[in-house]
Amino acid sequence: MKDNNNISQELLETIENYLIGNLSGRDLEDFNRLLELDEDFKDQVEDVKTTLLGIEAQSLKEQLDDFHKEIPETEIQQELALKKSRFASYSRIAAAAAIIIAVGSIWFFIGSPNEKLYANYFKPDPGLPTTMSSTNNFDFYDAMVSYKHGDYQIAIDKWKVLNAQKPENDTLNYFLGVAHLANKNEAEAIPYLERSAAAEDNFVFLNDAYFYLGLAYIKEGQLELAKKNLSLSNIEEAKKLLREIDN
Repeated sequence: MKDNNNISQELLETIENYLIGNLSGRDLEDFNRLLELDEDFKDQVEDVKTTLLGIEAQSLKEQLDDFHKEIPETEIQQELALKKSRFASYSRIAAAAAIIIAVGSIWFFIGSPNEKLYANYFKPDPGLPTTMSSTNNFDFYDAMVSYKHGDYQIAIDKWKVLNAQKPENDTLNYFLGVAHLANKNEAEAIPYLERSAAAEDNFVFLNDAYFYLGLAYIKEGQLELAKKNLSLSNIEEAKKLLREIDN
């Protein structure tokens, strides 16, 4: 692990924005290209991710002493009213510009056109901030820590236990869907995302569900279903992806 004591505040905020899914458009493209071009920068991002996840995991662990009763019957969604902690800064990365200018335009082509589209737009949902959790729904947030560490199968196994008790819970279905996508299993993801996309209009993850469902169908080669779901999402990336498909 490299020493990140000298990392600038601007760069730290940009990395944090990336890790919580708060970069989009050109900023996200520049960041992803820099990750591919600069191994030192990639290591630095991993170090910041490890540090942030360690803080969250420790916070959740400290709650375990107070956790002495089963999950209450209240719906998990009531515990998730605050979705995805966001940072306000959308700073551009100066280092990215320098490297990209130096190397010129570099394009990476992988697989079929559908796979390329999927790879260009897919990024795992950043998940929920476990530091905001209470002892209620400990099992849900315990799985969330695994998910955010990239241990997708472990998270899936934990959430499936809860999902067996509450199969109609839209939030569980959503996170099981995105976890399966992150675990490179689109066929398993689609049924869960379909259920979450059928939720009420006030479901906090509804637009995300449409977006990820559209991505899953792109990977599966079902472009009409992909377009149908992407058109129902108000996420800017969904609109941009839909335009690319139409063109």
